[in-house]
Amino acid sequence: MKYIKLLLLLFVTNICFAQTAIIKQDINIKNMVNDVSAKNVEATVRKLVSFGTRHTLSDTTSKTTGIGAARNWIKSEFEKYSTESGGRLKVSFDTFIQPADGNRVPKDATLKNVLATLPGTDPTDDRIFIVSGHYDSRVSQANDAVSKAPGAVDDASGTATVMELARVMSKQKYSATIIFMAAVGEEQGLYGATHLAKKAKAEGWNVVAMITNDIVGNTYGEQTDLKDNRSVRVFSEGVPVTETKQEGGLRIAVGGENDSPAREFARYVKEVAERYVDQLEVKLIYRRDRYLRGGDHTAFSQEGFAAVRFTEMNENFNRQHQDVRVEKGVDYGDMPDFADYNYIQKVCRMNLSVLANIAKAPAAPVNVGIVTSDLTNNTTLKWEAPKSAKPAGYYILMRETTSPYWEKKIYVTENQVTLPYSKDNYFFAVQSVDAEGHESSIVFPKPVR
Repeated sequence: MKYIKLLLLLFVTNICFAQTAIIKQDINIKNMVNDVSAKNVEATVRKLVSFGTRHTLSDTTSKTTGIGAARNWIKSEFEKYSTESGGRLKVSFDTFIQPADGNRVPKDATLKNVLATLPGTDPTDDRIFIVSGHYDSRVSQANDAVSKAPGAVDDASGTATVMELARVMSKQKYSATIIFMAAVGEEQGLYGATHLAKKAKAEGWNVVAMITNDIVGNTYGEQTDLKDNRSVRVFSEGVPVTETKQEGGLRIAVGGENDSPAREFARYVKEVAERYVDQLEVKLIYRRDRYLRGGDHTAFSQEGFAAVRFTEMNENFNRQHQDVRVEKGVDYGDMPDFADYNYIQKVCRMNLSVLANIAKAPAAPVNVGIVTSDLTNNTTLKWEAPKSAKPAGYYILMRETTSPYWEKKIYVTENQVTLPYSKDNYFFAVQSVDAEGHESSIVFPKPVR
C-alpha cells in the first residue's frame, strides 16, 4: 500500500511540473535594461508638468510655460544625449503647418514633433523602428489652451519613456535605425503622428514596426479598485486597414485574420519583454485600441505600417482629461504625485528590450511561403535570406489555431523545411536569427507553388 501511495504521489508530482523553459539573455541588452532609471523618469515627468500646460495650441514664445517651452526643453535634452553618444544621435524638429479643422484646431497652426534619430550601422539595412509618446496635454475642454494641464500620465509618462530610451540606447550601436519621437497634437487629432506617418509613406521608409507609449504611468483603477503594477496592455490591429480586396481574399482563404504584421509584432513584444523584464506580464489585447478610442499608432496603421500601443492595465479616469480640482474630497487631474514611477521604469525597460533585440537582429526572411503544390498532411515552408546581413539561421514558429501566441520555435539553418504537422491544424511563421540569438520580426507565410 505504501508503495502504491508513493507511485501515486510521484505521478501527481510529475504531471504538475511544467516543461523547463531556457531563457537566453544578451548581457548587453540586460545591462541597458538595468540602466533605465526611475529617478530620471520621474524628473522628466515633473519637468514636463512644470510648463503649466502643454496644450498643442498654448504659448509658443515663453521660455517657461506652454508647448513652445516644453518642446524646446525636450530637444535640448535629446541634444545632451547626442553629445554623450558622440554625436550619433541626430536631433531635429519635425515642423509642419496644421490647417484649421473647424474643430480642435480653430486656425492654422505651426506644430513640431521632436525627433532623435539613431542611424543604423549597417548601410545595407534600411529597417526603421519608431517609438513615441505625445508631449501635448489637455484638461476637460479639448480646446482650453490656458488652464493648468499637467498631463503627468497622459502623456508625460510616455514622453519620459521615450527620452529615457534615447538616453540609454544612444550609447550603443544597432544594425537598424531607431527614431525616438515626442509627438505633438495627439489630443487635437493625432496630427503629429499623422504628419510623420504620411511622410514615411511618401518617402518610402521601411518602417518595420512602430510603438506608441500612451498613458503608461498609473497602476490604480479608481472604478474597479484594482491595483496592478505588473501588467501592460499591448493593442494591435487584426485586419489591416490598408488591406486590398485581393489581400482580403487571401486572408480569408488561409485563415490569417489574427496574423497581421501588427499582431505578429505584439507577440514578439510579449516574448522578448518577458525575457528581460522581471515581474512583467504583457497582455495582448486583440483590437487596434481601447473601445472606440485611438492613439498615435493609429496614424501609422492607416499608412500600412505595423503599429502597436502600450498602455497601463487600469486607467484612472479621475486623472485623465480632467481639470485640476477637488470635489467631495476626491482629487481630479493628472498630477505627478499620482504617477507610479517604478511602473513607468518597467514599461521603459519593456520598450528597450524589444527595440534593442529587434534592431540588433538581422532583417526578416523574404518570400516566406507554404508549398501547396501537393496535398499532404506534412507542411513544407520555404523562404529566401534577407538582402542585408545573412542570418546565422531561422526559427520556424508554430502554434495551435486557438493559441494567442507562438508555442514552439524550431531552429533551422536551411531555407526549406518539411514538418510532420498539418497546415490545416496549425499556424506557422518564420523569423531570422543571428549567432547571438537576436530574432527578426515574424513573417506569416503565403501559399506558394
